[in-house]
Amino acid sequence: MRIQVLGPGCPRCKTLTANVEQAIQDLELDDATVEKVSNIADIAKFGVMMTPALVVDGRVKSAGKVLSAAEVARILKP
Repeated sequence: MRIQVLGPGCPRCKTLTANVEQAIQDLELDDATVEKVSNIADIAKFGVMMTPALVVDGRVKSAGKVLSAAEVARILKP
């Protein structure tokens, strides 16, 4: 599973990244990788207008909101 957090590196983006990492740990997703995407051109390729955004396996799951670890876990749950 490839998880991307889109954002320029603001505090909200860092919080979402931490929550994603917590959800991965809680769900014991050993095959999950987390990538931070901060390049504006790369973010725009996803059609995202507000950050932070969460992308799972190439599909935008959330944009413009800091999801809690529990919310991320619901999205990632197999």
